Amino acid sequence: MTNFSRTARRSLLGAAAGLSVLLAATACGGSPLATDTASTGGSAGSGAVVVGSANFPESATVAEIYAGALTAAGVTATTKLNIGAREVYVKAVEDGSIDIVPDYTGNLLGYLDPKTTAATPEEVLKDLPAALPSGLSILDAAKAEDKDSMVVTAETAAKYKLKTLDDLAKVCSTLTLGAPPEFKTRPYGLPGLKAKYNCVPAKFTPISDGGGPLTVKALLNNDVQVADIFTTSPAIPENKLVVLTDPKNNWLAQQVVPLVKTAKVSDAAKAALNKVSGLLTTDDLIALNTEVSGAQKMDPKDAAAAWLKDKGITK
Repeated sequence: MTNFSRTARRSLLGAAAGLSVLLAATACGGSPLATDTASTGGSAGSGAVVVGSANFPESATVAEIYAGALTAAGVTATTKLNIGAREVYVKAVEDGSIDIVPDYTGNLLGYLDPKTTAATPEEVLKDLPAALPSGLSILDAAKAEDKDSMVVTAETAAKYKLKTLDDLAKVCSTLTLGAPPEFKTRPYGLPGLKAKYNCVPAKFTPISDGGGPLTVKALLNNDVQVADIFTTSPAIPENKLVVLTDPKNNWLAQQVVPLVKTAKVSDAAKAALNKVSGLLTTDDLIALNTEVSGAQKMDPKDAAAAWLKDKGITK
């Protein structure tokens, strides 16, 4: 079993009544919750909840951790994983398709308030609650943090003398940038790079795996020269990739936080999720991502179960 205290991370959803609700929501412009993977349910009495995730492995793994912790606390929990990007899963929490989803504080705030000037963890957490749609709330944020980052190969870094996004700006117009499709319009994506660094790439290549294997392959094959890859991705050390520093804070503080449908989350559920946040670290994310997205290719549910046992939440 992996020791999660320190170890070396993003691509990775029953019954007819539930399907009917899902189809109705989709038909009305709701969330297209593609796949449905059931987690073990706990004893009834605390209110059943559905835990969703974004469409990359780290989010799916943290969602499975949430579901496992809820089950251990006696809350019936199922999962709907790999729903899509923030534009989809926030709406899913609003319309009740899911009740809980792991998110990242800075990107969530930037999505809800594109004009935010918050940058530090304290500023982001202070401003986030007021920016949330009615009926939604956040629980305790974890110390665990995972940011988008502009990543290049060691060869590209050496060729253009790249260490920071300021350096990248000098040659940005000659390079192709690969990132998820939503990066084109999100405040911290192409608009942020242009506004803060005057970095406008020669070409933008959308890659829909959240900085996962397809993105890494495109970077290594030089199909793109710059890629958006999360800072906890095991692909960075495995391929000796270079993360360019962000001195102007294009990416805000990004602590992992449960985004919840306030009315659906009981006190028992809140306590269970806050316990997870109190234990989850950045090193844990790196270790979990290494297991799920690295050579082991562990199922997110199995990696989550090992983490829960290692932290004493389950036996």
